[in-house]
Amino acid sequence: MTNTIEIKNLNYRKNYRSILEDVNLTIESGKTVGLLGENGAGKTTLMRLIAGVAKGASGKITVANQDGVPEKKSVISFSEQLNGFSSNMRIDKIIRFYEDVYPDFSTKKYNEMAGFLQIDEGLRLSALSRGMKEKLVIGLTLSRDTKVYLLDEPFGGIDSMTRKKIIQSIIKWKSDDAVILVSDHYVSEIASILDEVVIIKDRTIYTQKSAEEIRSKYAEGIEQYYESIYEGNDIDD
Repeated sequence: MTNTIEIKNLNYRKNYRSILEDVNLTIESGKTVGLLGENGAGKTTLMRLIAGVAKGASGKITVANQDGVPEKKSVISFSEQLNGFSSNMRIDKIIRFYEDVYPDFSTKKYNEMAGFLQIDEGLRLSALSRGMKEKLVIGLTLSRDTKVYLLDEPFGGIDSMTRKKIIQSIIKWKSDDAVILVSDHYVSEIASILDEVVIIKDRTIYTQKSAEEIRSKYAEGIEQYYESIYEGNDIDD
């Protein structure tokens, strides 16, 4: 199996403060990976660096054999991308923007997801609740046919029942060889779709482990395994 994401010796500082140190990470194609860590651990920063949005890091990030920023952006769909739109813009115009700008955007796929997510395209962004905005972000992000999907805390404002339905459907909305890297506080709810878990602690990758190994080796499960690491009760070998 080939590697879709390769990060070597990554270091990143901002405002004279070290955010990430000596990060090395490899993610194989087709994997759905949970990126876990406490608030401020560097999860969003790492995603922004992978996506080429944040700059100024040392080290090397390669995505689908691409290491140039424009080339990496062409193979990555990042949930943060909705941030640049005016609050007065209507959803149908945002969809047309995606159709015009991203050759890999599938209107057919988006329409199927919009129906599932119950998105009203006639509304403006300013009229959407937090949960509806997050549904729109998920729909737009996953409607591109890319090698990597970066989902940064995508479910925070979505009600519990809908959130569970979306999480269980996510893997159906990606190609078999695509990677999903998802960061979320609802660890117990995303656990069932994860192939691997990557935990950030102390500004670096503390561990990368198969989700199946955690489930089989540790009775505590993924959420409890993750919490034990942050509570200082490390149960790893």
